[in-house]
Amino acid sequence: MNRSELIQAIAGKTDVANKDVDAVLSSLADVAGEAMNSGDAIKLPGFLTFERVTRSARTARNPQTGEEIAVPAKFGVKVSAGAVLKRSVEGQKP
Repeated sequence: MNRSELIQAIAGKTDVANKDVDAVLSSLADVAGEAMNSGDAIKLPGFLTFERVTRSARTARNPQTGEEIAVPAKFGVKVSAGAVLKRSVEGQKP
């Protein structure tokens, strides 16, 4: 499902206009990015949790040449599914 399909599905279930759903999704992405940049986690109980994680600097190897490459430390995002989402994926009722 892509973004436009998601917008249409949400709009159909909520009787909210597509443009309003699109605005909410855009705002969610902005707010989530700002929250994680400040070190906060986003927790939607039963659904998803988004957390910023730190990836340590390391040495990697180019598989074609065998040359060692220094990979700098950086931030990443860890996404964890909640219990309700997991049960839904397994075909069980939430």
